[in-house]
Amino acid sequence: MNIIFTLLLFTMGLIMIVKGGDWFLDSTVWIAEKTGISFGIIGATIVSIATTLPELLVSTLSSKEGFTDMAVGNALGSYICNIAFIVGICSLIKPIKIKDDFFGIKGAMMFGYLAAFYYFASDGVINHIEGKILLLLVVPFVLINVFEHKNEKENPKKGFEKGINKVEALSNAVKFAVGSFLIIYGANVLVNSGVEIANFLRIPKQVVSLTLLAVGTSLPELVTAVTATIKDKQNISVGNIIGANILNMTIVMGASTLISNRGLIISNQTLSLDVPMGTAVTLIFILVGIFRERIGRFTGILLLALYIGYLFILF
Repeated sequence: MNIIFTLLLFTMGLIMIVKGGDWFLDSTVWIAEKTGISFGIIGATIVSIATTLPELLVSTLSSKEGFTDMAVGNALGSYICNIAFIVGICSLIKPIKIKDDFFGIKGAMMFGYLAAFYYFASDGVINHIEGKILLLLVVPFVLINVFEHKNEKENPKKGFEKGINKVEALSNAVKFAVGSFLIIYGANVLVNSGVEIANFLRIPKQVVSLTLLAVGTSLPELVTAVTATIKDKQNISVGNIIGANILNMTIVMGASTLISNRGLIISNQTLSLDVPMGTAVTLIFILVGIFRERIGRFTGILLLALYIGYLFILF
């Protein structure tokens, strides 16, 4: 009876995330259209911050309670899931066109932050000083987005101009707030019930954090990216994935380090399997995006195949 109730909670969390993602995306598209901010920037900033909140909450809570392996596994697992699973799924639905002139720079930044994490983690622990450095690394990303917006040639910033409909503005503000709440709360319900299911099935804690927790907390990115792809707003998908991964490596890892009294303890598996996997899918995503200016279905199948192989190794 207990497991049936847990399964019902899991389903409820999934429904909340799906509906919340739809409302959240509608409101962010409206913001982009009314303010003149490009969809790529919206995806890399507002959407990324909101969809990364579940990872931040789960990782910092895990770290505070002494489960630093789960904190690392959740953030790094989400990083891998965002590219291998989410980009893979979206490119199968519809090939992703890379329209962002700053894609290469942001992609290199994402890869560089993964490399920085590996460098700090190579001695088996990320200490508080290294955690502060990871947090500060988010600043260049913010500056890049500010610079990109200032140099936007298409759809110049209009601000909230004359003809704006107050009812429409209020409606989208409500959608933004309620959608954000449903995504975050739904993700928590989904993860908590998912962990109970995993415990019932006796799945190891580290595997849970890299798979169930990572996929659970990445569902907001998945829902947002798939919805954006279906609605032909693919720049939001790309911007959201890159932005979320950068936030995972900087804010999530950095905050989790500082909350833990002993920093983040890094396992051999993280260094020998998880980071190499993250490196492989990152290079495929970035290099194909730069040289072909699109992520086609073949690349999507390759990314998904790598992810399935990775899950097979974990289990």
